Amino acid sequence: MLILLSNDDGVSSEGLQSLRETFSKTDDVWVVAPESERTCIAHAITLHKPLRIKDLGDRVFSTNGTPADSVLLALKVVLPRKPDLVISGINKGPNMGQDVSYSGTVAAAREGAFSGAVSIAVSLNGRSAFLFDDAVRSMLDIVEKVRAEALPPASLLNVNIPNIPYEEINGLMVTSLGKRIYNGNIIERMDPRGGAYYWIGGDAEGFEPIPGTDLQAVDLGYVSLTPLHWDLTSYAVLSRFKDVFLGGHDENNVIHP
Repeated sequence: MLILLSNDDGVSSEGLQSLRETFSKTDDVWVVAPESERTCIAHAITLHKPLRIKDLGDRVFSTNGTPADSVLLALKVVLPRKPDLVISGINKGPNMGQDVSYSGTVAAAREGAFSGAVSIAVSLNGRSAFLFDDAVRSMLDIVEKVRAEALPPASLLNVNIPNIPYEEINGLMVTSLGKRIYNGNIIERMDPRGGAYYWIGGDAEGFEPIPGTDLQAVDLGYVSLTPLHWDLTSYAVLSRFKDVFLGGHDENNVIHP
């Protein structure tokens, strides 16, 4: 397979290098990733300045853009053909629940899915002492299943791996997105000239222990696999909105003057 690797931690990130070293043994691997860390930048693309690509050799390229920029440039400029698989990560830290809205890691995979490629965002649920070699072994298991069972085009999978030895993983679990409980504060400080500035931060986040969710699965020692989609329509309340705004009468969803 032709595999494109990207991330939001930067082209030199250990997680990305671990993926490249492992999958280069069996596949045609290309790397296009930001030149430096672009964490929590979500799905931003760059329109206000030129983008540049630097060839670092051996099919590794860096860009001065965002994670989504990097994948877009890979697809349109760098790669010889459309990739069979896009992998974004391995991210330093989890991307579960509401995290997926902020995550540059997920955005890079989503950009790959926009092109029709099967795409995986993968994150390691830790804050230090990252066990990337163990996480890559879990990714080998997942990619082997992708090889064996053809997934629909544009499939987007969000993977979160517990930061524990591979032998201690309880298995794979297909999940839905959970719900984070963010305990962070806006921290105000003063600069030397007396002007206020702010940090978004605070205590570690918690989560609601809802069975079948990514947060619960990882907490129980399972690798979480959450299928995502770019369509953010809330189908659960669509009919209710028709009742509220259209009186439930117009089958074409049109409000007439």
